[in-house]
Amino acid sequence: MHVEQRTIAAQATCSGVGLHSGKTVNLTIKPAPPNHGIQFTRTDLPDSPKISALFNRVVDTSLATVIGYNGFIVSTIEHLMAAFAGLYIDNALVELDDYEVPVMDGSAGPFTRMILKAGIKTQNHPKHFFIVKNPIELKHDDKSVCVYPSDTPRITCAIDFAHQSVKQQTFTAPLSETTFEKDICQARTFGFLQEVEYLKRYGFAKGGSLKNAVVLDESGIMNEEGLRYEDEFVRHKLLDCIGDFSLLGLPILGHLVLSKSGHAFNHEFLKTFLDQKDSWETCSFPRMGQEARCQPKSLAI
Repeated sequence: MHVEQRTIAAQATCSGVGLHSGKTVNLTIKPAPPNHGIQFTRTDLPDSPKISALFNRVVDTSLATVIGYNGFIVSTIEHLMAAFAGLYIDNALVELDDYEVPVMDGSAGPFTRMILKAGIKTQNHPKHFFIVKNPIELKHDDKSVCVYPSDTPRITCAIDFAHQSVKQQTFTAPLSETTFEKDICQARTFGFLQEVEYLKRYGFAKGGSLKNAVVLDESGIMNEEGLRYEDEFVRHKLLDCIGDFSLLGLPILGHLVLSKSGHAFNHEFLKTFLDQKDSWETCSFPRMGQEARCQPKSLAI
């Protein structure tokens, strides 16, 4: 676990299609100074407006995580945000020439690799964490998102689909760079053929294909290459959760436990989390010979 802020060491660029728009998008990640956070800028718009990737900028969670501000949006940010969070990148500026982050291969793997290739720079400023002191739980019907005190960041995710190729799956992992790169970042988004056809009929998923998603029909997996992991479905849901929770702005030092959650329910949990101020505090970890620095709750939001 890293205790100082980090940014990308050099500029990194990629191109790809937007999952829902079907448009070709150019994306560039640039280094940013300490305390900058993750920000997006739309270079296709006048004055290249910027927006911070924070929970209070979320405007839609129906099909993807979408942030918006002053009349413009940036859509489908969860896989890129998961790559930043999984590699403990605190500060970066992301330039886009359209409104949707490219889907690439449907996972966070391409973003993870381009960041690692560019390098990661440690900055001489302390990283702050949400330290979970008491359990926080949000439950509705069979959905739940909970977080419990833990000395190390950890996440457990469970899903349950009626399809024979998915069924019940659970995956748990420490939130470390090594685990994210090896066991999580390559897991692809998935969908059911009937749902994909419905979305395309109504103008969504224009860029979706077997090249950037695992698609299931009634008989099984349609992708010729099969799965990257035996339980790729739950690993991708966990990846989405990492991206969604990164919108808190600070990493959580606790054990996140999720069951049947999605973007909308994850976002509801972020509100619940921040409302329960007696259950957490924000602290930086001490360097050798120094004391931990904790901030008043009002500065954490």
